[in-house]
Amino acid sequence: MGTEFEALKRSSWLQLLFKTARLAEERALDQIRQEIGVPGLRRAHMALLPHIDFAGTRLTQVAESLGVRKQSAATLVEDLVVWGMLERVPDPADGRAKLIRFAGGEDELKKGMGRLLAFERTLAARLGSDSAETLHSSLLRLEAILTQ
Repeated sequence: MGTEFEALKRSSWLQLLFKTARLAEERALDQIRQEIGVPGLRRAHMALLPHIDFAGTRLTQVAESLGVRKQSAATLVEDLVVWGMLERVPDPADGRAKLIRFAGGEDELKKGMGRLLAFERTLAARLGSDSAETLHSSLLRLEAILTQ
């Protein structure tokens, strides 16, 4: 059964997409850890970042988006604040509340995106430019289908 099951998994492009996304995330995270000198940075921290708006997001919204308890999200946010990646600022709509936003503003976000794009270029060089372009356009189409 084991070999048959492995063949079945390899025949599924969606299963391969899940696996390659996880592997790419792990490799990129290893590289980021080394570059910024934060060995404790985990996938859970990175999973939180897409849920932070540029203007700021309340912790309760982040926790809800992640599907975790507020305390779990708060622990991850605190780590990212200590490492200088996020900051807490007063919520202009409610003086008692805090917003979580990216520290360093747009320049730091661009630097982070630059790290990701550099890793992507490394992968594209090994994959081949035609294959990388085909993959990119296919993923854009798939994203459009899934967000309809």
